[in-house]
Amino acid sequence: MSCCPPCSQLRAVLIDLSGTLHIEDSAIPGTVEALKRLRSTNLNIKFVTNTTKESRQVLYDRLLKLGFEINKDEIWSSLWAARDLLANRKLSPYLMVSDDALEDFADIVDASKPFDSVVIGLAPSKFDYTHLNEAFRLLLNGAPLVAIHEGRYYKRPDGLALGPGPFVKGLEYATGCKAEIVGKPCKDFFKSALGNTDPSAAIMIGDDVQDDIGGAQALGLRGFLVQTGKYRPGDETKIDPPPAKVCSSFVEAVNFILKEIGVA
Repeated sequence: MSCCPPCSQLRAVLIDLSGTLHIEDSAIPGTVEALKRLRSTNLNIKFVTNTTKESRQVLYDRLLKLGFEINKDEIWSSLWAARDLLANRKLSPYLMVSDDALEDFADIVDASKPFDSVVIGLAPSKFDYTHLNEAFRLLLNGAPLVAIHEGRYYKRPDGLALGPGPFVKGLEYATGCKAEIVGKPCKDFFKSALGNTDPSAAIMIGDDVQDDIGGAQALGLRGFLVQTGKYRPGDETKIDPPPAKVCSSFVEAVNFILKEIGVA
């Protein structure tokens, strides 16, 4: 159904995926219906994700199977931001990403060219001595280090698990280089997702207080921290300014937004 234009200045909502809408192959209770309610408004919606263990197509297929109403072009992935950076600079990357994510780099990888850069995403099967040492040697020889993101940890069905951040920091320490971050909390990542929308007219909903909320609020968005996924008690006290709102879940965040724009 349609609705009247928002009563507030709110024009866009950016939504994190893993830990906010779903955890791997399970939707967080109530999120499918809550997203449908949010879609009944005139608000612009974009899904911004640091997920690097699967391509945008794989992620899109997963979300459809879980019942979410979503268009593939609404997904702004840090994988794609990294792919654009590599293409623009004509780099030949040593990719430390999962096999499911390689699809997003297929059109820029040329096996005949020597590696001249290192790209790190979430790739548990490649965080071993052999792969890390190869990356270490390339960096020592002057290759730039590109981190798709440097998240500390993420939520899996069996509990929290290490993200790529600790391995990025380890390579920085060993080589003295500094990684270029392309995903959240990078301001340019949020700017790309917003397009022409003023940050003050947007809300970011996510479970990561540093990357989702701190990064968005640094640009001028309001950050709604949800207490699902990787959220840990006390996270809301770890950034300054604190989150604009702390919600028990995506469902509560949507309820607040609908009330704000006068359609609840």
